[in-house]
Amino acid sequence: LSLSFSSPLLYLLAPSLASSPRPGGPRAESSTCWDPRGLLSPPDSLHQITPGAWCNSHLRKAGTQIDNIEEDFRNGLKLMLLLEVISGERLPKPDKGKMRFHKIANVNKALDFICSKGVKLVSIGAEEIVDGNAKMTLGMIWTIILRFAIQDISVEETSAKEGLLLWCQRKTAPYRNVNVQNFHISWKDGLALCALIHRHRPDLIDYAKLRKDDPIGNLNTAFEVAEKFLDIPKMLDAEDIVNTPKPDEKAIMTYVSCFYHAFAGAEQAETAANRICKVLAVNQENEKLMEEYEKLASELLEWIRRTTPWLENRAAEQTMRAMQQKLEDFRDYRRIHKPPRVQEKCQLEINFNTLQTKLRLSNRPAFMPSEGKMVSDIANAWKGLEQVEKGYEEWLLTEIRRLERLDHLAEKFKQKCSMHESWTGGKEDLLSQKDFESASLMEIRALMRKHEAFESDLAAHQDRVEQIAAIAQELNELDYHDAATVNARCQGICDQWDNLGTLTQKRRDALERVEKLWETIDQLYLEFAKRAAPFNNWMDGAMEDLQDMFIVHSIEEIQSLITAHDQFKATLPEADKERMATMGIHSEILKIAQTYGIKLSGINPYTNLSPQDISTKWDTVKHLVPLRDQMLQEEVARQQANERLRRQFAAQANIIGPWIQTKMEEISHVSVDIAGSLEEQMNSLKQYEQNIINYKSNIDKLEGDHQLSQESLIFDNKHTNYTMEHVRVGWEQLLTTIARTINEVENQILTRDAKGISQEQLNEFRASFNHFDRKRNGMMDPDDFRACLISMGYDLGEVEFARIMTLVDANNTGVVTFQAFIDFMTRETAETDTAEQVMASFKILASDKNYITVDELRRELPPDQAEYCISRMTRYIGADGSTGALDYISFSSALYGESDL
Repeated sequence: LSLSFSSPLLYLLAPSLASSPRPGGPRAESSTCWDPRGLLSPPDSLHQITPGAWCNSHLRKAGTQIDNIEEDFRNGLKLMLLLEVISGERLPKPDKGKMRFHKIANVNKALDFICSKGVKLVSIGAEEIVDGNAKMTLGMIWTIILRFAIQDISVEETSAKEGLLLWCQRKTAPYRNVNVQNFHISWKDGLALCALIHRHRPDLIDYAKLRKDDPIGNLNTAFEVAEKFLDIPKMLDAEDIVNTPKPDEKAIMTYVSCFYHAFAGAEQAETAANRICKVLAVNQENEKLMEEYEKLASELLEWIRRTTPWLENRAAEQTMRAMQQKLEDFRDYRRIHKPPRVQEKCQLEINFNTLQTKLRLSNRPAFMPSEGKMVSDIANAWKGLEQVEKGYEEWLLTEIRRLERLDHLAEKFKQKCSMHESWTGGKEDLLSQKDFESASLMEIRALMRKHEAFESDLAAHQDRVEQIAAIAQELNELDYHDAATVNARCQGICDQWDNLGTLTQKRRDALERVEKLWETIDQLYLEFAKRAAPFNNWMDGAMEDLQDMFIVHSIEEIQSLITAHDQFKATLPEADKERMATMGIHSEILKIAQTYGIKLSGINPYTNLSPQDISTKWDTVKHLVPLRDQMLQEEVARQQANERLRRQFAAQANIIGPWIQTKMEEISHVSVDIAGSLEEQMNSLKQYEQNIINYKSNIDKLEGDHQLSQESLIFDNKHTNYTMEHVRVGWEQLLTTIARTINEVENQILTRDAKGISQEQLNEFRASFNHFDRKRNGMMDPDDFRACLISMGYDLGEVEFARIMTLVDANNTGVVTFQAFIDFMTRETAETDTAEQVMASFKILASDKNYITVDELRRELPPDQAEYCISRMTRYIGADGSTGALDYISFSSALYGESDL
């Protein structure tokens, strides 16, 4: 350039860049103003920057350049071209003539355009530019630089100077020996410029080899690399910068602004790519959670589907052992197989709530599981399972009681049948004898009396036959598995009994026909027979009662049996008197026979009972009495042990039941406590959860006591209102409640962090909710919710409040939960990404095209996310598309549409 830096130049006056308007503000309120009056010396900036180089960096884009700054702008043509390039706007058509007035007209068009951008030019006219006034020309160029290269820079709504400084600080922060605090001495060693280049193009500079003690080398390296690879002309001189105590601020700013504009496109593309990556990562994670939910839901529903028929099966086993095995299988199901499924069900609800929260926070539609796999579907299936489960356990216990009763009755039936069949053995043959046809008169009378004794004995056995029939009937009513055998035996006994009655009547009729033949009778034999038979029957009954099986379920019942046994023992002295009286008759017979020399045959013609029979049975009765005492005492001990089991179970249950209720209440208090942060609340809940987990051993011990009770056939407990089923349900509810409460706090933390709200804001929301939660149940009525919103500064009309209610109570339940309230307040205070934002980001990566290519996706995005887009984007069908073009617009819309899972 022919311009000399030592020639007098016009000094540029401009207001501080720190006070310039923010981007987007009204342009009419601000302007760049320069005034050459009263300034005699050239500015330091013009010793450190070449305005012509700056101009040529832009004019090259139009295929031209300048050689002499005060000469080449005189006709106004290149000046207008420069303004068009840097502004991106079209100026009025220039005059083509070469006369002075044509040049003045063109320069005026350029100056008018500068003024239209809010720049006030004082004491300068087109004539000075046309005449080649160097001061005026340079002043104008500086004004253009300030207006179009610096003033439009904005970072985070700051002024141009502050924004550019903030951008430089952020980009150079990681570099050693760089501390950008201003636009003068912070740049003297050249490291800041090299750091800017290395941050964006690390391939151009090896920053590790730079030395702070070589400022001129560092500056020249930056100038040469910028000019060669970044198309930024060398506007500054390294020696001038290093040798100046304080380099000119505007010169440094102008040069640094070129780097800002050079890297702005890369910054924009990087920002767009980051936004797309974030959105895609959210979708990928959400899809994974959806797939996990679907898999877990399918497995849980399949388990319920397989388990329910087993619990619905009411096919009873025929033996007590088989039914007890069924009960043991059910205990294994409750103790081993079901608890993991309870945890899976709780985890499924937690995963569903977490997924819905993430979808809501990322501005995605709610997740709709496959048909039949909603949380409500799983809850209904689980409820049905538990109903069937409860009915199954009740059925098992009922069946065991029934089989226990059946076994008792069957054994009693067999015992009575055996005794009866033993008694009836040979009776039919005896009744069918024709011995009376050839008997003597005395023998006939004896036969008659014998038959009378038999009839008395037969009547005495009628009660036993009726008992046998009654027991058989009860066994049939209780569906005894071997009822056919019982019925057959009972029918045989009844048929035999009817036949005995018929034969007895026939024999009586026969004996009565010959009764007139009987004249003598041995009264003593007859008396013995009459007294011995009922006494013998009494002893038979006593032996039967002493050997009778019994089943009791309480101390009171066994005590009743002991009392009855004591009453029986009290009758033994009277029975012994009867025995002695009966035996006295036999003694009298012997005495008479001895006195009168009667030779006895040794057989009582009126009975088969002998004195020896009576003595033997009496000894048997006396032997059975202490055995019965021992059996009753053993049963007392067993019932006392059962009572200890009842009290042991009740003592634990009466502690565990209230403990579970207390923990439920404490957890509900923690969930609304705002004394600390969410993390503190989470730690508190985690401690509660650990305490609850540690308490599991008490539940297991209670389960063990419950199993002992069932094995001892204990089915009632008057010492407690808590059953094992109550404790199980309460325990499962407690585990579910603590897990859900922790998940709610996790979702609040997720909401807080994702929405960028502070802990103080969240505490304010919680405090407001708690104040208007009148019923302290974690919910607000609509009126309380309206009052809460008003207290927080909302000016609500009926229409607006109705709109808000549709957001916080979408299911029209009539209440507002804490989570719904938090979601609404965070939506009011934070922003979320939208489909339009994602489209705009893709448009940047696609260089403003309506489509994007595979190469562009793979170049701008990480590999996994690039392939994610390629596999899901549809082919672009627009006329302006190229081969392999992909439709990012429909893809962006689909990201915020319904899930296809």
